[in-house]
Amino acid sequence: MKEALARRGIVRISRSHLHTILKRADLKPHKKQMWLHSPDPDFRQKVAEIVELYLNPPQGETVICVDEKSGMQATERKHPDRPARPRQAGRREFEYIRHGTRALIAAFLVHPGDVLTRCGATRIGDDLEAFMEKVAQKIPGIIHVIWDNLNIHHGERWERFNARHGNRFRFHYMPLHASWVNQVELWFGVLQRRCLQNGNFQSVQELSMAVAAFVAYWNQQAKQPFRWSFTGFASVSPQEQIQEGERCAQAI
Repeated sequence: MKEALARRGIVRISRSHLHTILKRADLKPHKKQMWLHSPDPDFRQKVAEIVELYLNPPQGETVICVDEKSGMQATERKHPDRPARPRQAGRREFEYIRHGTRALIAAFLVHPGDVLTRCGATRIGDDLEAFMEKVAQKIPGIIHVIWDNLNIHHGERWERFNARHGNRFRFHYMPLHASWVNQVELWFGVLQRRCLQNGNFQSVQELSMAVAAFVAYWNQQAKQPFRWSFTGFASVSPQEQIQEGERCAQAI
């Protein structure tokens, strides 16, 4: 930046002086914050529909958020972690041993906070359908399913599935590139931080057992709905809508 200013004849300035100016202005041109634009032409309509289900669910009906967390790695640390000390963060050896992966399919019940899961080697359409059969057995009445546009979430499979269950499922699709609308993503974040991030798994079976134990703990002791908000569309630009959307999902 110093060289560019001089080359363009704007000003000659020392590196330390430039650093001081940037620091005072709280500018960090070397850093970038990523964001993802949703090209969905029905963005507003789909978000409004889902937010209404979150805020005002039909009486006696259940709202669930469904998604898949694929590629959970069973990694074993080659050396034990070193615990944190005063003024020193804990330390972890970079090397680890891979023992395979597992895929988790989960349904987050938006208002009570319970979670239903299925953990297996794959997350193909048959896996998802078997999981949804479990959902149908566990939850009576009308069920509103909020999920994304993955190919296994579409097709005649779900028309046949719904017919088998008296057409009591209502499928709601999120806008493209708008995963922040789906509250199960928040629960996946909790699972990652509390169970997977510091885990040391010597097999995929051990990983699956750890996930199952955390799900049981969540449902019995820790479950709660998330504090989720959306400020709406009025008086903001499309870019501000997108940026706000990325910030608006918050866990208690």
